[in-house]
Amino acid sequence: MILIADSGSTKTTWCLTDDEKNTKEIILTAGINPYYEREEEILRKLQNEFPTGIQGVEAIYFYGAGCTSVPVNQIVKNALFRFFNAGQIEVESDLTGAARSLCGHQPGIACILGTGSNSCLYDGKNVVQNVSPLGFLLGDEASGGILGRKLLSDVLKKQLPASLVEAFYTENQVTQAEIMDNMYRKPFPNRYAAQFSRFIFNHISEPGLKEMVFNEFISFFRRNVMQYPAAESFPIHFTGSIAYYFSDILKEAASTLGLTIGKIIQDPIEGLADFHILNRHPFQGKV
Repeated sequence: MILIADSGSTKTTWCLTDDEKNTKEIILTAGINPYYEREEEILRKLQNEFPTGIQGVEAIYFYGAGCTSVPVNQIVKNALFRFFNAGQIEVESDLTGAARSLCGHQPGIACILGTGSNSCLYDGKNVVQNVSPLGFLLGDEASGGILGRKLLSDVLKKQLPASLVEAFYTENQVTQAEIMDNMYRKPFPNRYAAQFSRFIFNHISEPGLKEMVFNEFISFFRRNVMQYPAAESFPIHFTGSIAYYFSDILKEAASTLGLTIGKIIQDPIEGLADFHILNRHPFQGKV
């Protein structure tokens, strides 16, 4: 049995597959990020959320947000080994996962637009260039977190039509005090803010909201994608809920800048499963 995982800030999608029997089982748990969580915390999360009774996992390929260096990746490896006791474990960044899922063995530009955002130039084997996303405070252009933050700011400062502000409070049942508490005092304000991107999608016919999303996509392209020398010659692929649900506006922004959009998928897990099953990607090491 092979276990493949794609983990963002909000959720982890696991694909348990037996390639000999051609079976796939999708499992969802909370996000795992070793940048914020220690080994014991990740282990407890697996113990509390992962279904019991899964045995015989021989290999694990884990792609996650925050998995950007050997010492940090080892935190995830250790937790996975303690929980699954798998003989072979590979931990890579969610960006590498996106590139393998979207591009396979072909060169291209792979981007993530979900709770956070990221991008890379991929040569068909490895990520060869990455403009740092800088995270929620300094970057993450066009991410769910940033779109949600901008929406919250506009709602609180009454920069949107009164009817839309009223609809926001009615549909989300939150107060200004609760918003401030979640954004300034509680952990993971990016996750909190990102949940309100659903409100933006549901009211995208409002010109102000559409303009906000369009401008954020333009910013993402200019501050990230267009720094790659191959931006105008390679297809630009996307994964993540923001790219998927706002795909029409994303394509419009790309066209404005003379860029070519390739694939847009909501979740990279299917592509990753196919990548590992069909291509038999070699393991990079053992625990």
